[in-house]
Amino acid sequence: MKFLKMIPIFFIFLGIPTYMNFSYAESKNPNEYKVLSSTNKKLSISDVKDYIDEGDKFVKDGDFEKAKKAYDKARNLAKQLAGFYRDLNGSFKGLDARIPLEMDKKGRKSIKIWAQSNARLASLYKRKEQPEVAVPLLVEIIRLMTPNSTEGKEAYENLLQLGFVETTYKGF
Repeated sequence: MKFLKMIPIFFIFLGIPTYMNFSYAESKNPNEYKVLSSTNKKLSISDVKDYIDEGDKFVKDGDFEKAKKAYDKARNLAKQLAGFYRDLNGSFKGLDARIPLEMDKKGRKSIKIWAQSNARLASLYKRKEQPEVAVPLLVEIIRLMTPNSTEGKEAYENLLQLGFVETTYKGF
């Protein structure tokens, strides 16, 4: 018990340590600590674009296996992003209208780039003469983007060329 009475005396003689100068979180630019809004993005649409560009370079060099891996990474990341944006959109509906609007906009971008990565992969599989792998990707493009979109029309045209479908689509 005597020891507990000594603690205040200890602080009086030694002083109370100040931690004011130990804060490293202070920043003149508050966006500096928004990790995903910086240029080193790991979970963003621009990262998906980088994977697609990387795959395009590999295709140019003739390295189809590395191109396939890059396109797969792009596709998987775009698919994840679309799901995350959709979930956030649904979670904030009725609470704050700005957040669902932003998530809807980002979700549409991620779905569009998801369709682009599918198209690149399907093209690669067509080139490698593996239409059985290209067909599901092309069908997914139509499901994601609708048959009337440019991407959907191109995907259906590819299905027609592969012989998976026979009826031409006139579209609008």
